[in-house]
Amino acid sequence: MNELYIKLQSKFEEMVVIRRYLHERPELSHQEVHTPAYIANYHRKLGLEVREGVGERGVVATLRGGKPGKTVALRADFDALAIQELNDLPYKSKNDGVMHACGHDGHTATLLVLANVLAEMREEIEGNVVFIHQHAEELAPGGAKAMIEDCCLEGVDVIFGTHLWAPTPLGDILVREGAIMAAADRFEITIQGKGGHGAEPHHSIDAIVIGSQFVTQLQTLVSRRVDPLQSAVVSVGHFEATNPFNVIADTVRLKGTVRTFDENVRTLLEKEIEQLLQAVCTGMHATYEYSYILGYPPVVNHVNETHFVADVAAQVPGVERVIECPPFMIGEDFAYYMEHVPGTFFITGAKHPEWEQAYPHHHARFDFDERAMLIAAQVLGEATLNYLKAEESNR
Repeated sequence: MNELYIKLQSKFEEMVVIRRYLHERPELSHQEVHTPAYIANYHRKLGLEVREGVGERGVVATLRGGKPGKTVALRADFDALAIQELNDLPYKSKNDGVMHACGHDGHTATLLVLANVLAEMREEIEGNVVFIHQHAEELAPGGAKAMIEDCCLEGVDVIFGTHLWAPTPLGDILVREGAIMAAADRFEITIQGKGGHGAEPHHSIDAIVIGSQFVTQLQTLVSRRVDPLQSAVVSVGHFEATNPFNVIADTVRLKGTVRTFDENVRTLLEKEIEQLLQAVCTGMHATYEYSYILGYPPVVNHVNETHFVADVAAQVPGVERVIECPPFMIGEDFAYYMEHVPGTFFITGAKHPEWEQAYPHHHARFDFDERAMLIAAQVLGEATLNYLKAEESNR
C-alpha cells in the first residue's frame, strides 16, 4: 500500500465526521455563509494559501509543493437543496426545508481530507494543487463561471472532479470521453386566458385547458422534431393555476427544463417550444409570455485526461470496476472549467451493497455509502500525484 492510501485510510473517520457536520448544516445556493467559512478555516489550519469570496462565495486554497512543477486543480461543490429531509438519521439536517440531497457534503469532506493528506506530503509534491470549493452548483448560472472570472483557474494546467453517485454500486468508477453530462436549460411560460364562472365556460378562455393541451403536445417535440440519432429531454416540472374550485382560470404559469448535448438541437428546441406555444394559444384565443434561459453547457471530458484517470482508478484499492458509461441527462457547471483547461469529470459509485435500491439524487431520503468518499479521495489524489510526477519526468 502506498503512502497516500495509508494516510487517507487513517483519516477516513475524520472525513465522515466532516461530512455529517456539513449535512446537519446545509445552505442553499448563493446563501452559503457558514460552509465557506468552515472550509476556509480548515485549509488555513493546514497552512495553505486561502482566498475567500471567490466569485461571490467560493473558496480557493493552494498547496505549493516542495518541488517546482505543474498545477493540478481539484473541485468540490458545497451548496444544498430546498428539500425537507425525511431521513431518520442522527445527523439529519437541522435547517428546516434545506437538505444535502445531492452529495455535496460528501464532495466537500472528500476534498478537505485529501488536502489534509497532501499537505502532510507537500515536500514530496512536484508542483502545486489548487482546491476549488464551489458555491451554487445547483442553481444556474451557478458558481463555476463566476469563480473562473475571479481567476480560480489562474496558472492551472489540468482539472479533475468527481460526483458521488448513489444509484451506482460502491467500487464502480464511471468514465467517458467527450460529453458525459447534458446542457441544462430552463423555460418559463405564462398563458393568459380569460377567467370566468365554472358553470359558464363559453364566456371564458380556460387557461388550464390551454396549458394542459400545450404540455401534452410538448411531448411530441423530441419524438417528431429532433433527429432520432440525437438525444434530448423536455420536461415540465411546474404547472400553477391557483383558483377556487368553481372558477375558470385566466392565468397559468409553467416552468420546465430542456436537456441536450448538441448545440443545434438546443437551438432547435428553444424555437420549437415557442412555435408550439404560439400555435396552441392562437388557436384557443389566448396570449402568452415565453422566456428561455440558457443554463450550463454540456460537460465535455478531454480524451487524454479521461484515459489517464481511468488508468489511475483501475489501480486504486476499493475500485472494482472502471466502466465507460453512457452520457447522463443531468447538468453540471463543471462544464465551464473544462472550457478553459483540460480535464475530466468522473462518477464515483456510492450505493451501499446492502441496499436493494438507492433513493435518487434530489430526493428527500437521499443518502450514500460514506466509503465512496475514501475511494473518490484516492482516485483524485493518485491522479494528482501521478500527473505531477509524469510532468516532472517530461521536463
